[in-house]
Amino acid sequence: MRRLGTGIGWRPEIADAVERMPGIDWVEAVSENLCPGHLPESLLRLRERGVTVVPHGVSLGLGGAERPDTGRLAALADRAEALGSPLVTEHIAFVRAGGALTASPHLEAGHLLPVPRTRDALDVLCENVRIAQDALPVPLAVENIAALVAWPDEELTEGQFLYELADRTGVRLLIDVANLHTNHVNIGADPAEALGELPLEAIAYVHVAGGFERDGVWHDSHAHPVPPPVLDILTDLASRVAPPGVLLERDENFPGAGELEAEVEAIRDAVARGRAQSDGPADREASVARAAPPEANAADHAVRQRLGLAQAALLSALVAGAPAPEGFDRVRLGVQARALAGKRADVVAKVAPELPVILGTAYRPAFLAYARGCPMGAGYRRDALDFAERLLSADAGPAAEDAGVRRELREWWLERSGPVPRSRRPGVRWARATRRVLLRR
Repeated sequence: MRRLGTGIGWRPEIADAVERMPGIDWVEAVSENLCPGHLPESLLRLRERGVTVVPHGVSLGLGGAERPDTGRLAALADRAEALGSPLVTEHIAFVRAGGALTASPHLEAGHLLPVPRTRDALDVLCENVRIAQDALPVPLAVENIAALVAWPDEELTEGQFLYELADRTGVRLLIDVANLHTNHVNIGADPAEALGELPLEAIAYVHVAGGFERDGVWHDSHAHPVPPPVLDILTDLASRVAPPGVLLERDENFPGAGELEAEVEAIRDAVARGRAQSDGPADREASVARAAPPEANAADHAVRQRLGLAQAALLSALVAGAPAPEGFDRVRLGVQARALAGKRADVVAKVAPELPVILGTAYRPAFLAYARGCPMGAGYRRDALDFAERLLSADAGPAAEDAGVRRELREWWLERSGPVPRSRRPGVRWARATRRVLLRR
C-alpha cells in the first residue's frame, strides 16, 4: 500500500472545486453513493490524473451483533475494484439491531452508534473484521467514531480497545482526530491517552473535520470549519508518527473553494508542526505492512446474542421510544435521539426532495412527529414512502387539511411505491383517471 499524502472528501457538491484544488494527492468517496458501472465523471478525471480514490463505507455495521451482510461486503469490494483503490475503509460502529438473533423487531439507526468497549463486543468485532477482510480484495481500515453517549461498565479504554482490535486481526486503523475531540467533550475520553495507547504502526490514514458545541455537547457535524483543538490533536499525533495520509471531511454547508483550500493548508501546517516536535527519528512513519495476526476463535452464539440484546435495547430507546437501558444518561440519550430524528429528516429530504416541496414548511415537523412513532427498518427510500403513506392515511396533518397537498402527495406515492414507475402514455393515464372517478362513485 502506497502512502496517500494530503486529501479531501469528494462530494458531488464540491466536485469542481476538488478537481481544481492544488496539492490534492487523493480523495475519499462514500461507497454507498457510488455505482461501479456509472462512476461520476469527476472521479474518473481525478483517477486519470493519478489521484487515488478510496471508498469509505458507512453501512456495514462491523460492530453489530450479526455477522457482516455478504451483499454489503460484495458491494464494497466491487467499488474498490472499480476505482483501483489500494484499500477500503469502514467504521467501528453498529448501525442496526434486532431481528432473528434477538427475536425483536429489526431497527435501523441511520447513523453510526458506539460499540461497548467490552470483551464480548471486542470478540464479535474481531470476528466480523476477519470476515470482512476475507471478502475484500484490498486491505481494510476501520475508523473510531464520535459518540454522544457512553456505555456503562466498559472494560477497556478507547486506545486499549483499538490496540487489541489491530493486534488480533491485523486490521489497519483510520484515526479520526475530530472524533477523539468529540469523545473528549462528550464522554471525558482523553485524546492524548488514546493516542498513547494506539499501535501507531497500524495507522492507514487520518480524518480531520469540524463540528460545533451546544449546551455542553459537541456535535460532529462535518459542516463547520475545523476548530483549533482538533488541529492540536492532529499535531500531537504527527509528533508521534508520520501519518501515511491526512484527509479533510466536509459533508454539508460547503464553503467556497478558497476556504476549503485554507482548511487543507491548516491541516498540512498542523502535521508539519507535529513532525518538527517529534522526539523520534525524522523518518519514523506508520507502517504500511502488518504482521499476520494470531488465529482467533469465533465469537459464540451466546456472546453475539448478549451483545445483540444490549444494542437492541439502546437502539429501541433512541428510535422507538423505549425506556432508557439501565446505566445510561437519560438526558444524553434524549440529545442523541433528537439528533437521530433530525438527521433522518434531512436524509429523507435528500433522498426524496419532492416531499419538502410538496409539504413546504410542514415537512420537518410532520416528519419528526412520524419518526417518534415509526422507527426506520428498511433504509431511507422505504422510510420516505412509509412517511408519505402515513400522512395520506392520517385524519389530521398537512395531507388531511389541504386537498392540493393530498393530491400531489398521493401522486408522488403512487409513482414510487410500485415495482416500476407508472406509465406516462396518454391512454394509460386516461384509464387511471376514469378508474378513480368510478371508484369515487
